[in-house]
Amino acid sequence: MSSPVRVLVVDDSPTMRGLITAALRRDPEIEVIGTAADPLEARALIKELNPDVITLDIEMPNMNGLEFLEKIMRLRPMPVVMVSTLTQAGAEITIEALEMGAVDAVGKPGAGVTATEAFAELTLKVKTAARSRVRTREAVEAPRLRTDYRPAADHILAIGASTGGVEALLTIISAFPANCPATVITQHMPATFTPSFAARLNKMSAATVSEATDGAPLMPGHVYLAPGGVAHLEVFGTTPRCRLSQGDTVSGHRPSVDVLFRSVARMRRPMTGVILTGMGRDGAQGLLEMRNAGAHTLGQDEASSVVYGMPRVAHEIGAVERQLPLPRLSSAILDLCAAPSRDAHVAA
Repeated sequence: MSSPVRVLVVDDSPTMRGLITAALRRDPEIEVIGTAADPLEARALIKELNPDVITLDIEMPNMNGLEFLEKIMRLRPMPVVMVSTLTQAGAEITIEALEMGAVDAVGKPGAGVTATEAFAELTLKVKTAARSRVRTREAVEAPRLRTDYRPAADHILAIGASTGGVEALLTIISAFPANCPATVITQHMPATFTPSFAARLNKMSAATVSEATDGAPLMPGHVYLAPGGVAHLEVFGTTPRCRLSQGDTVSGHRPSVDVLFRSVARMRRPMTGVILTGMGRDGAQGLLEMRNAGAHTLGQDEASSVVYGMPRVAHEIGAVERQLPLPRLSSAILDLCAAPSRDAHVAA
């Protein structure tokens, strides 16, 4: 039996520290080795206890969570799971934390939300974080914006991601030109966080990025992000449109990458599928269906993935034509989606 994941809980609220600790201790594969009320206390405990994972509040005395996270990622990178308030301000800060290198995030209990409901995924996210590859933002080379890009008007690009996807998608989409291919994205993320993430992507990209809405037409220069938690994003129609479909979880998720990829595979037009960092296997089978339908397919490689789960499974079942490190994916994607031919060469 492997050793339990050793966790340090950092939150200024004694009540919240107790709730987080109780939620984690229900899992025998997790051991809470300490708690801290502020970053100064946490810093001493990190040195003393050397935890595998930290859960970190955002609003704390002496130093806020973002400032402390920046110091952790610069001086002693380690897996961090943010525990955020489910407000717009909390969501915006959480997206910034994920961009800075936090592995994942969960929302705190709020009005009408019990601790059991709020922390339902906390243990899984902590265990996933313990297996993740943590790097500083400086370690990720920023790709250059393409100014000479000529898009294929009828090409659809579909991207799926989970844990680590905030960093990966920001890296890729920030390099997209204003006339990028029509792009649909499913990123596993709570509903409260996806509006802020879409806004962040839009701010960082020359393309227009928004949450997908039911019936929205797919157009070059636009990127459509599946709303978190409420529906699956699909593509349909002779003139392609977004569809938000209700239904059960697929591959354990709603929205599901498999659902998105399968819908694109049914479209009779040039298409490219990309599977990025994430735990589990969501998207692997759907990407294989895309490849079998004639799509080009790319996967993020192991070394640059925060969690090499989804791209690993896709590669193992033959769904991925080529694996590439994160900094090279933007250029490869644009090459495959460019006019006049979608068969543009991807450099080895």
